[in-house]
Amino acid sequence: VQLVESGGGLVQAGGSLRLSCVASGLTFSRYSMGWFRQSPGKVREFVAATTWGGGSSLYADSVKGRFTISRDNAKNTLYLEMNSLKPEDTAVYYCAATEVVNTESSEYDYWGQGTQVTVSS
Repeated sequence: VQLVESGGGLVQAGGSLRLSCVASGLTFSRYSMGWFRQSPGKVREFVAATTWGGGSSLYADSVKGRFTISRDNAKNTLYLEMNSLKPEDTAVYYCAATEVVNTESSEYDYWGQGTQVTVSS
């Protein structure tokens, strides 16, 4: 199984980025998918998750209204649209796959290598 994130980079506060995660080696449409992030010295935290069909999503309070998770099962791809970015959003962002959508990182079976997002003030 491979999950490969892309789309990270350096952006000014208030800007936007779109992360992508391409999955291979698993039946993508059968997995719920999530985004997590980790900053230096901090534990990995939940950002957003969506069910296998994309019909239901969960968001951390810190990103609600600013981030949108979506997926294209035909392309085996998960997205995270990030708007109104803040310096505190700076982190390595990871996508992950799980059988049942939830917010706990321990419940996710497969992980990508991460992509760095840096928001300057």
